[in-house]
Amino acid sequence: MSPAALVGLGLTEMSPRPGGDATELAVAALGAALDDAGLARADVDGLVVGSSQGVRPDRVGVALARQAGLGDLRLLEHVEIKGATTLAMVDRAVRAVGEGSARTVVCVFADAPLRAGGSAGSTYAKSGGTSGVRGLERASGLLGSVPTYALLAARWLHVTGGSAADLCAVAVSARAWAVDNPAAVQRTPLDAEAYFASPVIAEPLRRLDCARPVNGAAAVVVTADPGIGRAPRVVVRGSGAVHPMRRRRAGAESWFGGGRRAVDDALAAAGMVRADLDVLELYDPFSVVTLHLLEEYGFCPAGKVGPLVRDGAIAPGGTLPVNTGGGQLSGFYLQGMTPLVEALVQLRGDGGGRQVPSARTALVGGIGGRLDHHASLVLEAA
Repeated sequence: MSPAALVGLGLTEMSPRPGGDATELAVAALGAALDDAGLARADVDGLVVGSSQGVRPDRVGVALARQAGLGDLRLLEHVEIKGATTLAMVDRAVRAVGEGSARTVVCVFADAPLRAGGSAGSTYAKSGGTSGVRGLERASGLLGSVPTYALLAARWLHVTGGSAADLCAVAVSARAWAVDNPAAVQRTPLDAEAYFASPVIAEPLRRLDCARPVNGAAAVVVTADPGIGRAPRVVVRGSGAVHPMRRRRAGAESWFGGGRRAVDDALAAAGMVRADLDVLELYDPFSVVTLHLLEEYGFCPAGKVGPLVRDGAIAPGGTLPVNTGGGQLSGFYLQGMTPLVEALVQLRGDGGGRQVPSARTALVGGIGGRLDHHASLVLEAA
């Protein structure tokens, strides 16, 4: 049997304004992915669904199969590993088509945190509950991810000797890529002066260090049948995942370490090394995460990532293209779908002005929680 491949990609508009619920967006993305692959709903025998964390009335679940008009399915699951969910969904689909328990599987993620009269921040601030450690955090005013990742960023800068200039370089690089991405929600060119003029949200993170949530959805079609699909095939060569059990108690590192194995395992399965990769598409909800993952995943020696990003290595024209659609910082925050979508765009040669010349291989990385979950895929253009 041929290796599992991604043969269809569907996107909705990535809207920074309220409008559309998650189910409507998911149905639209699923239909677009099938159209891209030249398939009908009757061709689908598997559906794997992911949704944003937190219990919401409009959270997408397995009922999407009926809502989207699909027929009898051999595989129907809802996966939840926070920001690592998308890559876990694809891995589940790859395993299903590889073992023959399904033939054509659609993986869908949708989110609609922006609502009239509210903000994405208020929506995400409610995640995590009100009991245990999260309850203590909420009682202390630590609401949502921004202040949490501000603590992580402060720790990172202290441990590595880095500076705000490193965070700035990541944000400026992401925006340079987003300028040529028609799906990006922030495309105005950005320089250091504008970065440092942006307000501080939670020290040391500025507004431009934080991802921009959107209402949107994305879907991909996975199959191992070489006769299915009309779009350029992108083969899944390897996958890996690891879940460090962080206790966050005195005497232990609360944030870093343990994630590299996800990349090592994916590369080993693909029979590749880091030098074989043409682009890196990493989960970047905050600028500091890009800095950390480049070191954590072995793409930069310890203590050297600051000079690397300040010298433009990850920017357009650089030696290590990273988040070539603007990532989540300037592209759109659709959790783990953001890096996967851009990897497919690059490997299908659809990047337009941001296309990395001769891009054939990509690493896609996803993280969940507070660097608690790591997942990765190695993809190759067929």
